[in-house]
Amino acid sequence: MLFWHSQPEHLWPSPGELYPGPPSSLLREALPLPYLKQEEPPNIPRAEPPCPAFQYVLCAATSPAVKQQEETLTYLNQGQSYEVRMLCNPKLGDATQGPRLLKSVVRVVFHDRRLQYTEQQQLDGWRWSRPGDRILDIDVPLSVGVIEPQVLPSQLNTVEFYWDPAKRTSLFLQVHCISTEFTPRKKGGEKGVPFRLQIDTFKPCDKELSPEHLHSAGCLIKVFKPKGADRKLKTDREKIEKQPVHERDKYQTACESTVFMECSPWPEPSSGPHPPLSPLALTSPNSCKLPPERLCSSPPFALDTLGGSPAQDLNPGASILETQQWLHRHRFSNYCRSLANFTGTDLLKLTRQDLIQICGAADGIRLFNTLRARPIRHRLTLYVAQEASRQENEVPKNPDSGFYQEISLDELSAVELMGKLAELLALPANQIHRLFHQGPGGILILLSDQVVQNLEDESYFVAVVKKVQNPDGYYLVLT
Repeated sequence: MLFWHSQPEHLWPSPGELYPGPPSSLLREALPLPYLKQEEPPNIPRAEPPCPAFQYVLCAATSPAVKQQEETLTYLNQGQSYEVRMLCNPKLGDATQGPRLLKSVVRVVFHDRRLQYTEQQQLDGWRWSRPGDRILDIDVPLSVGVIEPQVLPSQLNTVEFYWDPAKRTSLFLQVHCISTEFTPRKKGGEKGVPFRLQIDTFKPCDKELSPEHLHSAGCLIKVFKPKGADRKLKTDREKIEKQPVHERDKYQTACESTVFMECSPWPEPSSGPHPPLSPLALTSPNSCKLPPERLCSSPPFALDTLGGSPAQDLNPGASILETQQWLHRHRFSNYCRSLANFTGTDLLKLTRQDLIQICGAADGIRLFNTLRARPIRHRLTLYVAQEASRQENEVPKNPDSGFYQEISLDELSAVELMGKLAELLALPANQIHRLFHQGPGGILILLSDQVVQNLEDESYFVAVVKKVQNPDGYYLVLT
């Protein structure tokens, strides 16, 4: 961990710091050797290399096991405070004109494009498994020059603060999630997903206007359990040292600190920060206004709260609202935000690979199979008609008596068949004491689970209801 004690007001080095020596030695008269240089036409300014207005430096060593032309990778320990130096070029005054204070937003986001599609769902799942914890936090006591740090409860991976570019600013950050928490199978830190640590700097404007974007930069990081980053860095160094000399040239030289690379600004949500999400009330997409009873409210591993309602196919003409309701009914609430603007036709056009890329392997395959699922065929189907009663007081009147009606069985048990018959014949189920099947020669066979399982599919029967007195109730005979 690095601390600053006495440093110049601006951290860009001056010529005296780069070239120590007497001041007179810094400026020398040009030697009259025209044959050693090319004469430049007058009044044409010399092109100077572009110098960034801002520079952010993470005080953590980069990995030596990164090949050339690839972005540097830095290993961090979970929960450890790391210094980020906020540097501003004093020669570029345009960036600091007007308000002296600048606003910077620091984020930890996914580098993997597949996880970017489901970022909000991944963060909601992490919130559910780690209640009360944050992904990114500011170590305020160690920070220098940080003004009004803000940590929004609804944004676990984002912090904001103001700082004066004319003064020394040192920000200390803590990352509390490890890279393996977002992998399907936890095989250790080496298989963890990389994160992107990004800083966006803005110039504050009037309240009615959005802040003016000035600069954005980021770097790749992997987060390990405490002391795991040190072991991984040591392992990488030993691995590279064992390589032949010609192979070492393919890898970058490790640095003691990580310089953020300029990048595009992170897109801001159009509706502003989302309200805090509770484990049982996750926020629905703003582009799809769902009624309160249809909010995507189940956690990532919640069970279907709608019980045994039969699955319904998604109608190709379904609207955005109906598509969101269908996703919720079929336990895909976590992807309501990713599929916020999809109609039924849009969702049905997605291929299996598209759904795997958006929802991951497990849920993507499940969603694909659900979209193209065939109706479930019941294990046994029977057709039953009620025999017309000879006496008015024998059984309750049933307007459907004499017509065959379908009974579908899934459990193939006598209790299930008795309940279906009671509903069909409009009889109290608790008053049906016996259920018989008329066998060869007119004998009555008591229907057990085994007998029900041996019934031929799509058989038809006539149900005869017999009134009994002791105990009061009914016998049913299927003839």
